[in-house]
Amino acid sequence: MAETFKSDILYTIVDEAPELASASFLPIIRAFASAAGVSVGTRDISLAGRIIAAFPEALRPEQRQNDDLAELGELVKTAEANVIKLPNISASVPQLVAAIEELQAQGYDIPAYPEEPRTDAERATRARYDALKGSAVNPVLREGNSDRRAARAVKNYAQANPHSMGTWSADSKTKVSSMPGSDFYANEKSATITAAQAGDARIEFVDADGAITVLKDGWTLEAGTVADATFMSARALASFLAEAIEDTKADGTMFSLHMKATMMKVSDPIIFGHAVRAWLAPVFDQYGDEMAALGVNPNSGLGDLLERVSGSEEHGADIMAAIAAVTADRPAMYMVDSDKGITNLHVPSDVIIDASMPAVIRAGGKGWDANGTKGDTNCVIPDRCYATVYDETINFFKANGALDVTTAGSVANVGLMAQKAEEYGSHPTTFEAAADGTIRIVLANGDTLHSHAVEAGDIWRACTAKQAPIENWIQLALDRQRLTGSQAIFWLDANRAHDAELIKYVDPALQAAGVADKFQIMAPRDATRASLETITAGQDSIAITGNVLRDYLTDLFPILELGTSAKMLSIVKLMNGGGLFETGAGGSAPKHVQQLVEQNHLRWDSMGEFCALGESLNFLADSRGNAKAGVLGAAAEVATQGILDNNRSPSRKVGEPDNRDSHYWFARYWAEALTAQSDDAALAAHFAPIAQALATGEKTILAELATAQGPAADIGGYYKPSTMLKDKIMRPSKTLNDIINA
Repeated sequence: MAETFKSDILYTIVDEAPELASASFLPIIRAFASAAGVSVGTRDISLAGRIIAAFPEALRPEQRQNDDLAELGELVKTAEANVIKLPNISASVPQLVAAIEELQAQGYDIPAYPEEPRTDAERATRARYDALKGSAVNPVLREGNSDRRAARAVKNYAQANPHSMGTWSADSKTKVSSMPGSDFYANEKSATITAAQAGDARIEFVDADGAITVLKDGWTLEAGTVADATFMSARALASFLAEAIEDTKADGTMFSLHMKATMMKVSDPIIFGHAVRAWLAPVFDQYGDEMAALGVNPNSGLGDLLERVSGSEEHGADIMAAIAAVTADRPAMYMVDSDKGITNLHVPSDVIIDASMPAVIRAGGKGWDANGTKGDTNCVIPDRCYATVYDETINFFKANGALDVTTAGSVANVGLMAQKAEEYGSHPTTFEAAADGTIRIVLANGDTLHSHAVEAGDIWRACTAKQAPIENWIQLALDRQRLTGSQAIFWLDANRAHDAELIKYVDPALQAAGVADKFQIMAPRDATRASLETITAGQDSIAITGNVLRDYLTDLFPILELGTSAKMLSIVKLMNGGGLFETGAGGSAPKHVQQLVEQNHLRWDSMGEFCALGESLNFLADSRGNAKAGVLGAAAEVATQGILDNNRSPSRKVGEPDNRDSHYWFARYWAEALTAQSDDAALAAHFAPIAQALATGEKTILAELATAQGPAADIGGYYKPSTMLKDKIMRPSKTLNDIINA
């Protein structure tokens, strides 16, 4: 751990477009920060880096990597932490397999992913890989609760320069469809652990004959922890999906499934697989055995299924013909990429609900079918826990029309997420029932906390929220409301078991602080309407939510208000005094990489990085007493405003300014702001010639950046690009490089 503390700020190495952008931006950060005696280190939390760190035994010494995620996980528990975290891949199985195959092709002697492990060695390998799936990074680093809001500069710009919004009409057929019962919401049980119950619990499966299988042992439950358990009926899910497909066809709309198979890495891939199976039900009825022999797993998506089936000489033609016949009889399918034929059911990680639902809503309830035709869609969200948020949003806009971005207020978020709070379906307490029986939680004292009768295939899950994070979350909400005076709503449903337990913490805390009149507690549907009414009137609201709802809302409202969620201030108030500064969402990053490779144009917007950088430097100034860091932070905020005021953000089209251009302008505005400030004469003198050089070199620098665009770009790998190739592509201006390097 000693090496960790050598750097004042740690900047994460991640994946896809954010990491490509870092190759251009990080040298600028380091050069400027060094003038204030601030060192900026890096730690690798990319999917490829985590894979390499997990399998050191067969690698050459020069190939091995430190487990940076584990190291950062310890650092964020200290007051010294100052981490700028860029969005990383929350890997689905297809992504994980693709990353493994790429690393193997690059010469890394790591094992293949065992789809169906049969030996102890394969099971051990599978366990190591499964620990990397889904939201494996965030729970480790988020040793604090979330404070997400639009930076004032970003909000001002969005109001003055409104993004496009689709037109809503009262007769829109777009709707949200969810299970009427037997889902996670309906079956949830929750309790707060007492001192007598605390200790190592276990999760057991009891079959019809009374035989017990321990699914998880040594699961420590502390006193004060809110512990939940629930399940979704596979039988009810299958029935619902079949009805939803027929309902969509009757309405003449598009079928679209909205899940989070990345964050909910155990539960949602299974639900996704049920949807694939329901869509092709007649094909599975006729050719189920043949497809199983080909290794088809519906959980991996329609794309993987089609690839396996089409490659079969024996049965491929017959099965593909059956698929074509069924597809012709189905309603239109919502497309991820109609030009490439990628459907909503192709890859579980392609459709992420917190990005896909706001996109539909922003577009006026419209999606695109296989022909690229725009139309209404049936948004299928099986579980009701948070589907009501999207349903109420759609109903609101049908009645009132699209949000007026120029006058709309803002919804900030205070989110409970510290110490793996509410990690639904994404950790080793989620199981698919192997047979009919009972799944139960048995406490250290022998009591059964929760018990459910399940059928084979049912999806059972448990999760927790610890007392200290809950209390810290409430205090953070009190602080934000006091500082802003905004409407403040705890999005908690008294009729839902888990939320009812949280309310037992919230109510007394509000009373004790004497601020009960300043807060409301509402179920998500009611809170959605109240918040939309508030921002429509030009006022602000604070949504105080649990972890998953935090994830959803901090995409929904920013995408409506700002056009993107990548420009949010995302601050994690670490519980032991450190700071974690997140830079926004990375959901569109794969398309950005594709465009870079094809056209050498990166449209990734680093606004989130600009905002996080300023906050990190300001935090460093406050926590370490480094006044020069504070001057840098204030100047970074001026530079961020300059990017917005002068429209220096990247364009989507090749041949127009891209991510690299925005970094030049940020560096220039930053240097000019440091030169103009009067708080530190030495810094002003240091940056004056840099600002002059950047201004004088403008024409040459922009020409060098523009010349780089157009031809295909080889970065040497998607999951682990070549550092040399990446730097060459992302730093094509010799003039700019010479100024920064000097």
